[in-house]
Amino acid sequence: MTEPGYDTLAPDAALIETLARAAIAALPDGYREAAEAVALRVEEFAPDHLLEETGIEDPFELTGLYDGIPLTEKSTLDQPWQPDTIWLFRRPIIDEWVDRGTVPLGVLVTHVLVHELAHHFGWSDEEIARVDRWWE
Repeated sequence: MTEPGYDTLAPDAALIETLARAAIAALPDGYREAAEAVALRVEEFAPDHLLEETGIEDPFELTGLYDGIPLTEKSTLDQPWQPDTIWLFRRPIIDEWVDRGTVPLGVLVTHVLVHELAHHFGWSDEEIARVDRWWE
């Protein structure tokens, strides 16, 4: 017989990716296609080089990151050396989910994803609020 709580597993990277892709599919028509063109990576934690670039020492403090050139800054003359990418970091997301205790995992993943998409699209806080009702 197992003790309560020991028969469940933490959500894996595949579930985080599934939730993120569902959030992209639910975006308004004007944004969905552009969001689908951004690479999506789900990792346990941010790689050391990303932590160094952002100046973050504790990997649990970074749930997601946009790595690319925002659409508001792109030029037709830009020669991309890598695709625009949204990174989602499973362990920090899971920790925040557990700490909050009342926010469904899909809602939290959507919030992190939309925050990173905001960097890609160059959205204002008002534009973010139209897509992500996190603060309501």
